[in-house]
Amino acid sequence: MVIYRLPKMMEQEWQRECRLLLDIGGNENVAEQKFNLAVPESHCPKCNAPVKPWQNIPILSYLLLKGRCGNCGVGISIRYPIIELIAALLAALAGYQFGFSWEGFAATVLMWALLAMTMIDVDHQLLPDQLTLPLMWGGILLNTGGLFVPLLDSVWGAAAGYLSLWSVYQLFKLSTGKEGMGFGDFKLLAALGAWMGWQMLPVIILLSSLVGAVAGVIILTLQRKGRGTPIPFGPYLAGAGAIAFFWGDALIQNYLQFAGLK
Repeated sequence: MVIYRLPKMMEQEWQRECRLLLDIGGNENVAEQKFNLAVPESHCPKCNAPVKPWQNIPILSYLLLKGRCGNCGVGISIRYPIIELIAALLAALAGYQFGFSWEGFAATVLMWALLAMTMIDVDHQLLPDQLTLPLMWGGILLNTGGLFVPLLDSVWGAAAGYLSLWSVYQLFKLSTGKEGMGFGDFKLLAALGAWMGWQMLPVIILLSSLVGAVAGVIILTLQRKGRGTPIPFGPYLAGAGAIAFFWGDALIQNYLQFAGLK
């Protein structure tokens, strides 16, 4: 729901602001259907039949309906149960790592936010402030009590996360005259730093850069597109952040032992 509706809500807001700015007939004269995360209710995009409660059970309803609308029989994208399954697995992993606790609940929220941002960035090459900024401030607030890392590490993590990619962006723009990434990437890394502390930033940046480079070459090769084709970096940051959140300490320890530094 968030993946599909939030970008449309943002687009609607941008259109409203443009009409106000250009004074096109007055905003009050433009009929606008109410659209947010709650309204309208879930419905079939073809026949507009409302989705009944028993048809809206994650994964199970898709299987019972055999991937089709219960009213008109049109096919439903398999993406829906896949996203639901990934969300369930991430919640289970958070519960396994932290148990039934505040840490487990917070970790689940973090993973679901990263999943939503990953798919929104894939679809629209956009990382909404409505997700990145609350995630950053939420990480700092949670760590005022040291839930995951000390508060000072969290604050420095947010600052260093933003400034590291912002610096790369500015250097790339100065040397090439082009924009290499979006500001949402800075905010996402700042949010990850706020949750995990500045110490985990090198792991996140290294993992996301390596995976992003390999995946980028594969995607461009398969799609037969040029090197100038924009590729969203948010999914790699989010994936690296999830790995670092659950296994970052183990990765650092194994690296130090491999390098003979411990």
